[in-house]
Amino acid sequence: MLHIPDLLSAEQLRQCRAALQAANWQDGRHSAGHQAVGVKANQQLAQDDPLAQQLAEFVLAQLGQSPRFMAAALPLKVLPPRFNRYAEGGSYGAHIDSAVFSVPGTPHRIRADLSATLFLSEPDEYDGGELVLQDKRVKLPAGHLLLYSSGSLHRVEPVTRGARLAAFFWVQSLVREESQRNLLLELDDSIQALRQQLPDSPELLRLTGVYHNLLRQWSQT
Repeated sequence: MLHIPDLLSAEQLRQCRAALQAANWQDGRHSAGHQAVGVKANQQLAQDDPLAQQLAEFVLAQLGQSPRFMAAALPLKVLPPRFNRYAEGGSYGAHIDSAVFSVPGTPHRIRADLSATLFLSEPDEYDGGELVLQDKRVKLPAGHLLLYSSGSLHRVEPVTRGARLAAFFWVQSLVREESQRNLLLELDDSIQALRQQLPDSPELLRLTGVYHNLLRQWSQT
């Protein structure tokens, strides 16, 4: 799991939430797979809803401007974000995300290496609604993103007060193996720290070269 804070600014978050107040929410089970349909109880925007498409483009633009997301996910393809709402006991029982998703309106598909949840409601606006992964309960501030392995078992706890709004999407990474992505992120973090402390160090060039040569060896396009 990786927590990426402040993907959306306060103003961007305000605009997104204001738009969602007029959203046409539908039963989330319509988009559930065969195994998930029995444990899914939430609301979603239809994928062909103009508002959903507008907000998806907005979130995609912010992802492209986030160095932390780019470094951690190394995205090759990102499925356009979707939007959901949990309220009045809404929940999503334990499940594992599908391995492959079709890209709406295209003949293309993506492999889901990473799943992401962008929280759009503040934690004090609702009770329950925690995203539970590997026995860790996550409830982030609005505008913060959680990135995690699509192969992990996870669930959303019932919301007993208020409403939990979020965007969610999947990423096909340039680097398929999670262990390799983690090593590259650790190396990139070290390079960035060294650049801050010793910007003239000749080791920066060597380490940067190692990073790119590993990426060249491990990437799949």
